[in-house]
Amino acid sequence: MCHCFCRADGLAGVLMTNDEYPNRIAFTLIGKLLEEFAQKVPTWNVMQTGCASGAHDKFPALAQWLVKYQDPAQADALCRVQKELDETKVVLHQTLEGLLNRGEKLDDLVSRSDMLSQSSKAFYTTARKTNSWCCTIM
Repeated sequence: MCHCFCRADGLAGVLMTNDEYPNRIAFTLIGKLLEEFAQKVPTWNVMQTGCASGAHDKFPALAQWLVKYQDPAQADALCRVQKELDETKVVLHQTLEGLLNRGEKLDDLVSRSDMLSQSSKAFYTTARKTNSWCCTIM
């Protein structure tokens, strides 16, 4: 993907990225680079005619900017927040799935508890009847 940005004063920048690199961040990088370049290399307009030899050596910040913007999430706050939101969304989905699974298990435990309670009542009733037949006090 080729991103081009040309300022009103004639200074232009081109950035080549892959398809996955966000366009907004690419243009932000070009804009920042052009602004800093115009400040640090005031003779840039002379470079157009080829009279300012070695002017590219006066802008070593280019390598630093390119390293910083290798990972868009680290360079751009909005992208970083979006990445954190995506990660939070994944964790939230996992938590909800876990809660739903626990809810099903709780329903299963409640039904077993009800069955156990009914069995206990039936056993108690049977035990009382059995004890009343064989053990009478005289």
